[in-house]
Amino acid sequence: MFENAFNNIDRAMRNDEGLASELDYAEQTSWLLFLKYLDDLEMELQDEAELEGKDYQPILDAEYRWDVWAAPKKANGEIDHSVAMTGQDLIDYVNGELFPYLKGFSASAEDADTLEYKVGEIFSEIANRFRSGYSLREVIDIIDTLDFGSSKAKHELSDLYETRIKRMGNAGRNGGEYYTPRPLIRAMIKVVKPEIGETIYDGACGSAGFLCEAFEYLRRDDLSAAEWDTLQNKTFYGQEKKSLAYVLGVMNMVLHGVEAPKIRHTNTLAENVMDIQPSDRHDIVLANPPFGGGERKEVQQNFPIKSGETAYLFLQHFIRKLKAGGRGAIVIKNTFLSNTDNASVELRKELLTSCNLHTVLDCPGGTFQGAGVKTVVLFFEKGAPTRQVWYYQLDPGRSLGKTNPLNDDDLAEFVALQSDKADSEKSWVVKVDDLDQTTWDLSVRNPHAPEE
Repeated sequence: MFENAFNNIDRAMRNDEGLASELDYAEQTSWLLFLKYLDDLEMELQDEAELEGKDYQPILDAEYRWDVWAAPKKANGEIDHSVAMTGQDLIDYVNGELFPYLKGFSASAEDADTLEYKVGEIFSEIANRFRSGYSLREVIDIIDTLDFGSSKAKHELSDLYETRIKRMGNAGRNGGEYYTPRPLIRAMIKVVKPEIGETIYDGACGSAGFLCEAFEYLRRDDLSAAEWDTLQNKTFYGQEKKSLAYVLGVMNMVLHGVEAPKIRHTNTLAENVMDIQPSDRHDIVLANPPFGGGERKEVQQNFPIKSGETAYLFLQHFIRKLKAGGRGAIVIKNTFLSNTDNASVELRKELLTSCNLHTVLDCPGGTFQGAGVKTVVLFFEKGAPTRQVWYYQLDPGRSLGKTNPLNDDDLAEFVALQSDKADSEKSWVVKVDDLDQTTWDLSVRNPHAPEE
């Protein structure tokens, strides 16, 4: 049913001249889904309050509730189209009244982690791009049929939403930076083994794929009320600089079942790493930070090792965001292992001396669709220096691409061998004492592979 609804939404959006690409479709679906979700959540909270004999103060004023402006109903539950706005009236209302009202929430909310603040942030960051009130009415009518009430419905919706983000990633125009292949994320999480009670952080969270998959890994039907509260409110922390990615990340977590995601809309690299306090640190960091980029000089001043390479600044940030004994799994370009510039050499040395870099997963070309770069995943624990590094060279035995993406089976051997750091044709160990202490070169050189 939901798949059908999403296909119909796409069809309606294609008829609107304000919407040009998969990125626009994802953004515009997001704000409408969010308001419908908020309405369903408010009804749920109101019912709960009534059962307990308490008063409930809704987040939105009555006239801005979904069932007033978007979907006023007849007695039989159908949308009353004689009352509901359509055409230019609807566009004028959304642009002139609804969005300005919703934007105001970030100024009045008490705390950045509240749902009120998220409402304000989201609607300060995106604009309504619909030009036709008839297309918008059509999409509202479809979204009104979606029900966020049951966990089964949420699960199906979250799958469809992820598919939309993936399509957007494949559509280009920087869409790829929002999407890390889910099988790779799941393998990273299996190696890091998060537990309930630990905090998980991604300072470049994009569409929140790492946080959503970690939530899926930790959620179980037999969790106590206290464990569920911990999972909802004290586990996942993200930061994201770009507006669209921020909105996608919040919505993605909401659809997965995290009611008020702790994702901040901020430039992580604007924070001086020397100002990070013990209370700011986390047990686990999972991330695929953007590379390239070229950060401005004043941003580079926030880091001991200066570099225009965004990923190098993120790696320094992540090392400092981990508690002693904390665990990290970070995707980075494979040239990090061998580059001879000062920043690369210094950063490798810092990683090896301040952390135990126990595992390097070498990913094949095509792992990231639409991006030709080769990547590795660094797995490390903070607090003790590295003695030896276990390498695994991932080779699915086929060319990876859009029609043939990475899957969970491709990574099963890596996950199985990693726990014992076992030797195989694809895996081997390198001792730090054997490294060149002037370059700290960590290049992937499989001793079992025939010389090229």
